[in-house]
Amino acid sequence: MIITKVDPLPTIDAGRFLLRPMRTSDAGLLTLYAGDERVARGTRSIPHPLPPGAVESFIARAMGEAPAEQVWVMDGSANDLGELLGVISLRGMDRDQSEIGYWVAPGFWNAGFASDAVKALIAANPRGDKAFFAEVFQDNPASARVLTNAGFEYLGDAEAYSVARDATVRTWTYIRKL
Repeated sequence: MIITKVDPLPTIDAGRFLLRPMRTSDAGLLTLYAGDERVARGTRSIPHPLPPGAVESFIARAMGEAPAEQVWVMDGSANDLGELLGVISLRGMDRDQSEIGYWVAPGFWNAGFASDAVKALIAANPRGDKAFFAEVFQDNPASARVLTNAGFEYLGDAEAYSVARDATVRTWTYIRKL
């Protein structure tokens, strides 16, 4: 897969859409989609309701120098699919490993966008990782299918705190070795 470098992140061709670096102009759609309780409840870190400035802070962190998490927007505007379909990210771990996270806006669910994004990001492997980890809440089997369809293997059960749910939630943990 060919990637083009856009400082600081590469833009990655995912077929029907691009994975591109975040822009400040993404704030409106990010607020709309991340503010949806269904999206927030599927993540560990998105609060619901979104407090003022949360999206702008997220964008600033994503666009900052040496961010802890590399974030891409799923952008289908070149194919009339929408400028922001969802978000996918990599959080670096030790030993050439990363944790992958993603969400798709509800209007685009069940269309394969998450699967395409995960597969494209792994194929591009912008960090040169040897393995990827991911976790999904056990009440979200669709996200688990995204991972297994992308070649991830089940590792085991765990728990993670969800800010939107204000609760600890049971998770399934997965790995994809390269």
